[in-house]
Amino acid sequence: MKFSKTNLDSVIIVEPDVFGDHRGWFMETYNESNFLKAGISVKFVQDNQSFSAAKGTLRGLHYQLNPKAQTKLVRCTRGSIFDVAVDIRKGSPTYGNWFGVELSAENHKQLLVPKGFAHGFMTLTEDVEVQYKVDELYAPECDRGILWNDPTIGIEWPIDVEPILSEKDQKAPLLKNADNNFNYGA
Repeated sequence: MKFSKTNLDSVIIVEPDVFGDHRGWFMETYNESNFLKAGISVKFVQDNQSFSAAKGTLRGLHYQLNPKAQTKLVRCTRGSIFDVAVDIRKGSPTYGNWFGVELSAENHKQLLVPKGFAHGFMTLTEDVEVQYKVDELYAPECDRGILWNDPTIGIEWPIDVEPILSEKDQKAPLLKNADNNFNYGA
């Protein structure tokens, strides 16, 4: 298992070892021992899965407030997505910065998105399944979002289409107006 740092502190690309033969392939998508060796101590408590039928579906940017903030380990098991993490920790040297990576069923990459970061993705193909582990249960009272195209963040989404959004995501606030209780170093 390979762990690669990104331009955002603690946002990590995880690449499982894939073992293939004439039957197909096998991989471990999570191994606590390997994560601990990489300095990542997370106890996952819930697995989530989403399906998006259309290319250009955008989900996000989502996060949960403290004390129910979530670390996510995201992977795409069917199709392809552009997965994004945005630093929303007040006082962080990378506050408002983003990182994006393509996750696909073919490349097997995963993205670790820690607490204090908003998360979202855009589907690059039709019929996309995304699975992710979280270290805190869903808490609707702490569920928050940021507008996907906030100009101060400036995410460069890879396909130029009008995204398919939920009503909630269409009405999400800008980062400067978002409910946010994350502080860098706290």
